[in-house]
Amino acid sequence: MALRGLESSGPSSRGPLEEAGAAAEEREAPAEAAAAAAAAPLDDEEDDGRGLLRWDGFSAWLHCVCVVGFDLELGQAVEKDPAYFYGYVYFRQVRDKTLKRGYFQKSLVLISKLPYIHFFHTVLKQIAPEYFEKSKPYLEAACNDVDRWPAPVPGKTLYLPIMGVVMKVRIPTCHDKPGTTQIVQADTHISVVLSTVHEVDLFRCFFPVFFHSQMLWELVLLGEPLVVMAPSPSESSETVLALVNCISPLKYFSDFRPYFTIHDSEFKEYTTRTQAPPSVILGVTNPFFAKTLQHWPHIIRIGDLKPAGEIPKQVKVKKLKNLKTLDSKPGVYTSYKPYLNRDEEIIKQLQKGVQQKRPSEAQSVILRRYFLELTQSFIIPLERYVASLMPLQKSISPWKSPPQLRQFLPEEFMKTLEKTGPQLTSRIKGDWIGLYRHFLKSPNFDGWFKTRRKEMTQKLEALHLEALCKEDLLLWTQKHTEVETVDLVLKLKSKLLQADREHLPVKPETMEKLRGHIDAIILALPEDLQSILLKTSMT
Repeated sequence: MALRGLESSGPSSRGPLEEAGAAAEEREAPAEAAAAAAAAPLDDEEDDGRGLLRWDGFSAWLHCVCVVGFDLELGQAVEKDPAYFYGYVYFRQVRDKTLKRGYFQKSLVLISKLPYIHFFHTVLKQIAPEYFEKSKPYLEAACNDVDRWPAPVPGKTLYLPIMGVVMKVRIPTCHDKPGTTQIVQADTHISVVLSTVHEVDLFRCFFPVFFHSQMLWELVLLGEPLVVMAPSPSESSETVLALVNCISPLKYFSDFRPYFTIHDSEFKEYTTRTQAPPSVILGVTNPFFAKTLQHWPHIIRIGDLKPAGEIPKQVKVKKLKNLKTLDSKPGVYTSYKPYLNRDEEIIKQLQKGVQQKRPSEAQSVILRRYFLELTQSFIIPLERYVASLMPLQKSISPWKSPPQLRQFLPEEFMKTLEKTGPQLTSRIKGDWIGLYRHFLKSPNFDGWFKTRRKEMTQKLEALHLEALCKEDLLLWTQKHTEVETVDLVLKLKSKLLQADREHLPVKPETMEKLRGHIDAIILALPEDLQSILLKTSMT
């Protein structure tokens, strides 16, 4: 399909915005996940006198809202921007005999930086059907409602009215215990209560291939190139998002495309056979990809994501040469041999749940907890070893630069696994050493270690600031020259700026004490130097 017409509502943009991540697809039914494209929105309106610039509230949640018309003849008519956003789409297809292809097609698209998949699906369910009946004025009214919402502050429970409906949601935080959902109590005046804003139905997505859940966890953990072939954009998108989330709390650092089409700018790069496929998870629906992506090493073929009413047959892992078309049977097509033995207990537990007609939400909780425990068992030995790379606090001197972290040595880490490996917390047997060796070469390890190294380096800088605060700096200046004293003041100011800029984990009282030290040192200097240093403070 190609994009023909485009309307949008929202704050004005500094340039085109066409790229979208994951989101929602519809045929006049509940909103599901798919990808979309957006364009530059309309101009700002006048300030409404609420103390914020017009559309500031809207911008905290959405970049813009777009209406996309389709033309099956023209091909894609919108250039894409490399900026990364999530696009949530409600797709409408209505039979129209006056059109050449017999259908009128249009989408309502929400573009946002926020990965609140479940929340924006719910918003689309509320506003999209009415919009298609009442058109632009209704959409403008909905955007005005969004503009009045409070900002999505982590940890806050919010009441969000939109077009006569009030939604109650809790914004998640990075400190939430992984694998758990905070309970949001229902109120009598609330129309919709969401227990989560960002999670997908994990079991529903894994259901067609849940016998291979552990192997898929390994493939995602290792950042292997992976293709999901699905019958619709919604099923493609949800499955890709479920795969990315299955290694939580470890962040997936490679690229992922919940709904990849032949119009995407990387199409040629991903379909070429002259180089190895990149570390990316693709979700596709076009039968054309069954042939053009056949050289990818791991392919998941899924059918319709129907409510789990019966136990699926145990599909074997198939060789890639057996995948001829998108009509091939559901299953996992790969020559990959898992490092770990399959955990039969989780399979039996989920099978029992299907037999007992356990709700999909409850099955998802079980599967999410299983993935969480598996990931934690894997990552704890790495966390323990990386913590040992931190210099001792007694080695931090206020008069020297902060000490450096020790180097990460793979073989040294491997030796720690004999006594403090994953066998302490996991019942699963297998080649854990081989899995770690492979992981250390992956983008996920590279991203994880860079993040941990940055956090630890910032911690060393913070400890260095605390060490400086404990010193009698004024006494030190009395024993040194004016040049050395000025140099100290400039270095201390630089430290303060760094702490603010990099959000170092420094207590506010430590910062205030250091500012007090600087002021005391400056006041003890001659007046000409005082004025120079005070001017430096102001700039």
